[in-house]
Amino acid sequence: MSTDYQQTYYETTVDITPYPAQSGRVDTKVCILGGGLAGLSTALGLAERGINDVVVLESHRLGHGASGRNGGFVFGGYSLGNADLLATLGVEEAQRLYRLTLDAVDLIRNRVKQYAIDCDLVDQGVILANWFNDPSRLETPRKLMSDVYGVDWEYLPPGQLKELLKTERYFGGLLERNAFHFHPLKYVYGIARTVAEFGVRIHEQSSALNIEKRGKKYVVNTEGGEVHAEHVIFSCGGYARGVYRPVERAVLPIATYVVATEPLGARLKDVIDCESAVYDTRFAFDYYRPLRDSRLLWGGRISVLNRSPEATASLLKTDLLIVYPQLEGVKIQYSWGGLMSYGRHQMAQIGQDNAGVWHAVGFGGHGMAPTTVAGEVLADAIAKSIPIPEGFGKFGLTRTFGLAGLVAAQMTYTAYQARDAFDALRLNK
Repeated sequence: MSTDYQQTYYETTVDITPYPAQSGRVDTKVCILGGGLAGLSTALGLAERGINDVVVLESHRLGHGASGRNGGFVFGGYSLGNADLLATLGVEEAQRLYRLTLDAVDLIRNRVKQYAIDCDLVDQGVILANWFNDPSRLETPRKLMSDVYGVDWEYLPPGQLKELLKTERYFGGLLERNAFHFHPLKYVYGIARTVAEFGVRIHEQSSALNIEKRGKKYVVNTEGGEVHAEHVIFSCGGYARGVYRPVERAVLPIATYVVATEPLGARLKDVIDCESAVYDTRFAFDYYRPLRDSRLLWGGRISVLNRSPEATASLLKTDLLIVYPQLEGVKIQYSWGGLMSYGRHQMAQIGQDNAGVWHAVGFGGHGMAPTTVAGEVLADAIAKSIPIPEGFGKFGLTRTFGLAGLVAAQMTYTAYQARDAFDALRLNK
């Protein structure tokens, strides 16, 4: 079994539709920078509201960033924890923003059906597995979700969970039923096909160089020309640099890592005897899910470092074997990393700056539903003049201070890793 570290698993299992590069002068109502799910979801939201005079500019290819490299989990919430969301916003606004993500889960599910997007969707929920022998790690979030957000996360006792996940590592879990997992890059190309059919113009290999204001319009200068627009939306994630500093300086590019095993065949049932996706209760958690071709996709270990695919494969296989030692000898066939954009406050940043440029960035490691939220919120603002929900204004474009911010982020992550390890030694005796 050969390895393919040049492409992600997703890239080798999707039909890629190329789109032309932008050239010359183009006039449009809305110009969107970024061909990931934030940008494409906004384009679709606008088209569904009757605005298809939209241009999407992608510097590489669609889904090149985190949108096409992630674990494929679709569930409620933001990268900022639900308890922290409540503490910052209070009950009413926290409920409002969380409800937007549940609506987004439903909307993604409905769009897959409505637009016939073949993206390997598995609608069997997501399990939060307890890494620690401490029932409060499950009881506290379950009570919060029930009492504040009106959501029931079903308790799975240790014995029941062990029937589903064949490991001694966990101490029970919670099942979030209104959740699913899918092939994110197939979804990206499905949304792109849909917006193109609406008449939206998509351009790949079309890097934006800068944004300037000329009179009442904005001009996005590109490598091949310029786009004149009434509205500009910056949704470039962790890869954009030197295009629009007011937004770029508010996010940190943080790397995350994923691998996929060789096909396991019947052995898959010896590891995970359900179709749910799984993550655990540590801050530095593993996340994984079974794939349609009997592989196991496994992710984790965020970092500011740019690890090689070989190093990533070694690290994540070690993590995998800690949970499932019965997979000793299984080959890692695909290994990749990618950059997410994180805000200092860990919350998605959705809004409009003082210069009138719209933005949708900072989704962290929890972007499938929130990028769809961004698309709906921004489409409502532009097409219907509906104000952005006030709660997002509490999480503005706070500066991250570049290299110093990256160092601080890595130190924080390392400290939480150490705390997780200490708690496991203390509790899991």
